[in-house]
Amino acid sequence: MSFTVPSRTPSGPRRRSLLVGAAGAGLLVGCSSGGEGPDAAGGGTSAAERARTRVARDSGELVERYDAALAAHPDLTALLTPLRAETVRHARAFGGGKSTGETSASPSASPSASAVPSPVPEDPKSALAELAAAERALADRRAKALLEVEGEVARLMASVAAAGAGHAYLLTEGAK
Repeated sequence: MSFTVPSRTPSGPRRRSLLVGAAGAGLLVGCSSGGEGPDAAGGGTSAAERARTRVARDSGELVERYDAALAAHPDLTALLTPLRAETVRHARAFGGGKSTGETSASPSASPSASAVPSPVPEDPKSALAELAAAERALADRRAKALLEVEGEVARLMASVAAAGAGHAYLLTEGAK
């Protein structure tokens, strides 16, 4: 007579598995091209350069949102500072920002009308929820933009989109 131990693992995928799977899928999309094609030759402003500029600008605007939330809610410093620092690194990876000590990661391009961060809610949980929504929306836009670029830029965008989704998750958990 054999004795079997019942499995205690929950059925279905875990959150961590889903995040890793989504990031991996995004990376596979980015790996589909080696950078050949008309944009790789360097004629004019390529789709890759436009994407780099847009991602750097968007990351810079997100850093400004983090700065506003930190100024309004200094008690959130432990949660927001590492996420902000990573967002600064994202902007720099795409050509935004100038020095490692600077507070703004915005590139020199003029900000759009939507670049002005909305006022930070007085309630810290609402402020975190707003930041999470901004991170989520940006990650979604970047994931869709992967279809416009190829090669290394696509791989980097996929990585940054996955990181943004992770930020959104952490901010949502922090708001609970």
